[in-house]
Amino acid sequence: MSTALTLALAMLLDAALGEPDWLWSRLRHPAVLMGNAIGWLDRRLNHGTHRRAKGVLVALLLVLGGWVVGAALASLGWAVEVVVCAILLAQNSLVAHVRAVGVALRQSLPEGRAAVAMIVSRDTSQMTEAQVARSAIESAAENLSDGVIAPAFWFLLGGLPGLLVYKAVNTADSMIGYRNDTYRDFGWAAARLDDLLNLIPARLTCLMIMALSGQWRQWRAIVADAQRHISPNAGWPEAAMARALDVALAGPRSYDGQMRDLAWVNGEARRTIGATEVFRACGILWQVWGLALAGLTVWVVLNTVF
Repeated sequence: MSTALTLALAMLLDAALGEPDWLWSRLRHPAVLMGNAIGWLDRRLNHGTHRRAKGVLVALLLVLGGWVVGAALASLGWAVEVVVCAILLAQNSLVAHVRAVGVALRQSLPEGRAAVAMIVSRDTSQMTEAQVARSAIESAAENLSDGVIAPAFWFLLGGLPGLLVYKAVNTADSMIGYRNDTYRDFGWAAARLDDLLNLIPARLTCLMIMALSGQWRQWRAIVADAQRHISPNAGWPEAAMARALDVALAGPRSYDGQMRDLAWVNGEARRTIGATEVFRACGILWQVWGLALAGLTVWVVLNTVF
């Protein structure tokens, strides 16, 4: 079975089933296992001298481990590949988590804050309704790239080994890729490798959102916003999402009790937003998913015919 067809089936399986509680309440999710391994390496190596060199070693181990495990699983046949790929895609769960913020926000602001705290790392206790909505939409845009499009991209290029390598590095970045005293050196390699692996997928996600929302004339402004963003990659899908919804995203926010004056994305657009815009963002997530699936379908058909 072709890699494109395998991916298309995995996308459909993920969309249909998502992350069933009955399964992951009994088994450890692969992402949890990756996190456990990274946590163990963190505890063992992130101390003393030569932390950057140790971090480089960790990144190399994750790449090697992901490739070996991916190759072993791929050798078990196409059905295993479909299931593992579906598990490591996050479309269904991403939409569910973002939509939950919109539902909670319609109930009350405290419920909205509690829901968005499940998907963002910034301080949420004092957020306004607009800040809750912006946080959810930003998370939707960023995770569409690194939770759906990037895994699919690396599966197409490298099969299951490529997908496992990407997920291992991306998980490491979320755990140790911080610019603080604890991880500035130790997490440097994982963070830079994650930036590299997301370079193309982030821009591809941006182009897909632009294609669906007809924002081609805004290309220069999107590029400018993306380049001002704190992340070299997250700004691209966020800038496209902001213009697709005609809202302002990013801007000042608080982390660990400290306010950071970050640049606005599409700053001239509406800043007073709420649950409605969150639900619209969920719609765009499914539209991009549909565009990706349609592209894969065309690819499979053309390869079959010709």
